[in-house]
Amino acid sequence: MAKAPARDYNTDIVLVDIISFTKLTPEQQLELIEYLTLTFTRMLEKLLSNSDMHLSQMVLGFISTGDGFYCILNPRMKGFGTILGLSFNHFSELISEKFPYFKGIRIAVHTGRVYEFIDILGHKNYIGDGLNHCARYLEHKDYTISTVFISKSAYASLKKFLDLYPDFEALLLEQEFKRSRLQTFKDKHENSWSGYLVWLRKGSVINPPNLKFNSLLFDKD
Repeated sequence: MAKAPARDYNTDIVLVDIISFTKLTPEQQLELIEYLTLTFTRMLEKLLSNSDMHLSQMVLGFISTGDGFYCILNPRMKGFGTILGLSFNHFSELISEKFPYFKGIRIAVHTGRVYEFIDILGHKNYIGDGLNHCARYLEHKDYTISTVFISKSAYASLKKFLDLYPDFEALLLEQEFKRSRLQTFKDKHENSWSGYLVWLRKGSVINPPNLKFNSLLFDKD
């Protein structure tokens, strides 16, 4: 019997990494990862509720990395990954207020290809160069808190997304969206990578698009 072709997607990948996670005690690691998971889950639930969407309409899946996670967006949401990364970054301020030992998170966003497969537990999982390339952008040494590093392909996807949803372009301007000059660096294998640091001067959590455009912003409280 012929093997079914792999399901592959070209989409946005958001990688969240907890800074200095391995330097924490096991108790602190567990406490922090549980709270971060709970907080981001509630944030996503609110985003989806405000936009009248199901989780699968926004996200294909999540992959734990131990000290963070990959969030793989539904291809129909390609371009929203940068905005979601900025929202994750802003919401992490709540965690900083609760845990003094929390040093913040680093976030990278990349548009690339992933392949879906069924893992040993029977769950959907993902592999592919898109994930590997996204991880390389966390090696950018000029990363600063409150910024997100996005690849050139992620920035191209963002621009296409904003063309489709001009309300979001106006919202980003209102929130004072900023982008650095093109940053080029080498990873530990001496391979070159390029992208941009982006940030919002007025930090916000921004809902995904929907036909009714219900409340683009929501209060984190």
